[in-house]
Amino acid sequence: MKFENLLAEVGGFGKYQFCLMALLVIPRVTLPCHFLLNNFIAAIPSHHCDISSLSADGIFGNLTQEERLTVGVPAQEDGTPASCHMFSHPQFQLLINSSSSSDLPVVECQNGWRFDNSTFKSTLATEFDLVCDRRGLNKATATIFFAGVMIGAAIFGWLTDRFGRKRMLMLAYLISITFGVASAFAQSFIVFAIMRFFTGMGLTGISIISIVLCIEWADIAHRTIAGVMISLDWSLSCMILSGVAYLVNDWRALILTVTAPIALAMITWRWLPESARWLIANGKLEEAHFYLSKCASVNNRQHNLRDIKPETLANVIIADRGDRTYSYLDLVRSSKMRKLAMLTGITWFGVAFTYYGISFNISGFGLNLYLTQFIYGAIELPSKLVAYVCLDKLGRRYSQVGTMITTGVCIGITVLIPRVLWVPRTVIAVLGKGFSEASFTCVFLYTTELYPTVLRQNGLGYSSFIGRVGVSLAPLVSLLDEVWLPLPQVLFCSVAIVAGLLALLLPETHNVRLPETIEDIEKTRKRSVCSQLEYQPGLETFKETK
Repeated sequence: MKFENLLAEVGGFGKYQFCLMALLVIPRVTLPCHFLLNNFIAAIPSHHCDISSLSADGIFGNLTQEERLTVGVPAQEDGTPASCHMFSHPQFQLLINSSSSSDLPVVECQNGWRFDNSTFKSTLATEFDLVCDRRGLNKATATIFFAGVMIGAAIFGWLTDRFGRKRMLMLAYLISITFGVASAFAQSFIVFAIMRFFTGMGLTGISIISIVLCIEWADIAHRTIAGVMISLDWSLSCMILSGVAYLVNDWRALILTVTAPIALAMITWRWLPESARWLIANGKLEEAHFYLSKCASVNNRQHNLRDIKPETLANVIIADRGDRTYSYLDLVRSSKMRKLAMLTGITWFGVAFTYYGISFNISGFGLNLYLTQFIYGAIELPSKLVAYVCLDKLGRRYSQVGTMITTGVCIGITVLIPRVLWVPRTVIAVLGKGFSEASFTCVFLYTTELYPTVLRQNGLGYSSFIGRVGVSLAPLVSLLDEVWLPLPQVLFCSVAIVAGLLALLLPETHNVRLPETIEDIEKTRKRSVCSQLEYQPGLETFKETK
């Protein structure tokens, strides 16, 4: 008996699976909030040099604030005060003739900056003066966070295949909430950066473990809808984030607010099941039988498990484990595994690099910051429907390729549209954001189906690691607009299209049994393609119908 047959007997998509997804949604709602948090906590309000010390010396006399800025700070081309320079000494003649200010001597800000607090009460930039020559540090906070996400993906990928899904999920909860709360109370930029690094490590554990746990409890016929449904929380949370950030405009309070759901997740963790598929593959038959019995009971299918004993589960998955421990090295020991690892890594890099390249650019289209974030989240909901239809009708491979190439094309079009035409640029950018989210939905499900049970979490951890390299680079690539304004978009476009084309080399997994061992990958793929499992009364297994 194959595990899919056994899962179909106990109910592969019933009340039990819906309860599992509901419990996993609780911690997952914090993921997009933290992953996109830099859009708000690292926002740079308009600012100019602080010239209040000159006022204290009585130099300005009875001048108004506007007049003080005129004689103390040079004006930019649009007439607003310069952000990073001030006059070396007050230029009172500008009160009479302000047209000759371009040739006057200027110096860098001597006494800090004054920030516009109308939108944000405080951000990292206002707290730690991350502007002007320190602007790169502000962007680097996202890179540091995603470096933690990257390292966490590798660590949790190995730990979860070694010690199980459920226990490592609790470890991810503990790391995320501990360092998330600590980062909100950091009193220096260095401490904040370190805390965010470890927060990212914990959050990536929640991300990759929850998706695998969900897919491993779904049967063949419902894997697609299960993968799409569990990803809906991301889109809804992206929309909610805009409202939460609008109401909580202090960066410390915002971090605490978006971290809070993990506390509830720790309380509900006890009701989560371990992956029965992983338990059987690792010889934990009694525990696997316990969770399968619970699944059958909740789904009102307990009569189908009556003749299945714990000892008979040893024949469900033929794993060559023994006392063997699998690691990341097993991803490159054989030819087909090496090819699979290389292609999934490239695909993940392309998907993550372009998705976050778009997501971090919410202030570049002339719209309100919060409105753009809401629109970006809202467009992801119909993109989930597109992803589901494509995955179900076109299969995994062509869905992955199509969504990535379309994303690249949309980014390319925004490069060609002049910035003054912000309406069509925004429309095309939003469409690109939708397709990039669809590609992310596809890649999570696709990768989970490509790797065998004994290496599934390692494979997803490795792929996520490579993807987070792309995410870490995305905010730094955005700085290249100082070299050539369209350069970041050209890079995002090129990577999306190239990675999409290379994804054509991956095998199709639609309606195919999940591989259990490395041998299932290495041998010629003869795993049965099931479109329906028909139960035969009086028999212990299901008959496959095609």
